[in-house]
Amino acid sequence: MSETVAFPQDRTCPYHPPAAYEPLREGRPLSRVTLFDGRSVWVVTGHPEARSLLSDGRLSADRQNASFPTPSRRFQGLQDRRTALLGVDDPQHNTQRRMLIPSFTLKRTAALRPRIQETVDRLIDAMVARGPRAELVSSFALPVPSMVICALLGVPYEDHEFFEAQSRRLLRGPEAADTRDARDQINGYLAGLIERKRTDPGDGLLDELVATRLETGETDIDELVSLAAILLIAGHETTANMISLGTFTLLRHPEQLAELRAEPSLMSEAVEELMRFLSIADGMLRVATEDIEIGGVTIRPDDGVVFSTSVINRDDAVFENPDALDWHRPARHHLAFGFGIHQCLGQNLARAEMEIALGTLFDRLPGLRLAAEPDLIPFKPGDTIQGMVELPVAW
Repeated sequence: MSETVAFPQDRTCPYHPPAAYEPLREGRPLSRVTLFDGRSVWVVTGHPEARSLLSDGRLSADRQNASFPTPSRRFQGLQDRRTALLGVDDPQHNTQRRMLIPSFTLKRTAALRPRIQETVDRLIDAMVARGPRAELVSSFALPVPSMVICALLGVPYEDHEFFEAQSRRLLRGPEAADTRDARDQINGYLAGLIERKRTDPGDGLLDELVATRLETGETDIDELVSLAAILLIAGHETTANMISLGTFTLLRHPEQLAELRAEPSLMSEAVEELMRFLSIADGMLRVATEDIEIGGVTIRPDDGVVFSTSVINRDDAVFENPDALDWHRPARHHLAFGFGIHQCLGQNLARAEMEIALGTLFDRLPGLRLAAEPDLIPFKPGDTIQGMVELPVAW
């Protein structure tokens, strides 16, 4: 039965896997699904198997491989070029990652926490001044990570409307031409910014990379632009979705929210559980380069492989009662940030932003509630990062 499941599909509830994935949860740790173009690929749904495969060098992330799977028509527009970090293998991936690791350590993230707190407080102040209602995505969930990543990279925040709009086109444009044009628009903007930094440097990460990597010949402008693009897009889009969907989920789980308010020290555990429970980036992609025996099946060279994070993170062999939201479960071994060499570089920053944004929001606005019927609040389609399109709230 699992062989007939189409992938990806829209969620029927924004914080649960699509109902159509139920056969995948009940079956083997690897089975077959069908992509939009009719191609049959492997889907990984078992947690141990996912960890093993995401660490296996016989699976490639190279999107220029002719056999690399494409989840939807819109993403066909992005396979004409390599994507830094996410779309390259070692040794190139290792070289790129080593350029960036010092800026995303726990120590560097801890140093950013006061700036994050200041940003969150300022945005809530503005909401309260306009109150007692707000559209939370545009007034809070999106500006928090946008402001933080701009400050970290050295990207002018006054340009946020441009890069946020192009990011939306890139991730949700209806056709390949839209996603390709959006990517090219962002790359063109960043190329111009980097050129200006060569003669008028600031104190952001991009300025540092221009001085220490670009001017020394350790990287070139195309690679630096690609790195900057993935950091800018992932640095605001994914965290914004986690904040908005995390808020919606907490408001729909009043008992868990009450417990969190009574014990704010649970916030770090709550963020890990929300990461597991929501699994907003559902559908990591790879292509096999050699035979791989795993889970009772053989993955052949050129086979496409997709990892259904929303199902993996609800593997009941690993997470007891996985459909429940439980702050007390050990959830940190979830795969919401991926695993292996491509594990999310910015996960420490994302955790800090989530902890501060959600903790402060519910502390400052104890009467926060949804301002529309839950079923009428739009959320994003299944072939992109999950999140809320908008989130009307009142307090």
